[in-house]
Amino acid sequence: MSPFWIPILGITCGMIAVIGGVFFKPWLAMQERKLETESKLVAEKAAQYAAQTERLEQRVRVLERIITDKGVDLSDEIEALREQPLN
Repeated sequence: MSPFWIPILGITCGMIAVIGGVFFKPWLAMQERKLETESKLVAEKAAQYAAQTERLEQRVRVLERIITDKGVDLSDEIEALREQPLN
């Protein structure tokens, strides 16, 4: 290798490092902000799903209580109403 190429390669590598640092740091910061924004959205959706799941579980509990507690009584009341004359 010619001694002429050594300083040229050294300067070229330094320039590539400087230019890469100039363009890579802002890109990396932008990607980080993008990931933070997406993680906030995902966390918000997860909270919404958790709240909806809780509401549905409460509704199911109420339905289970109605079915198990008043199932027999309710059918007796319905039959009693059917047997009453309509006036």
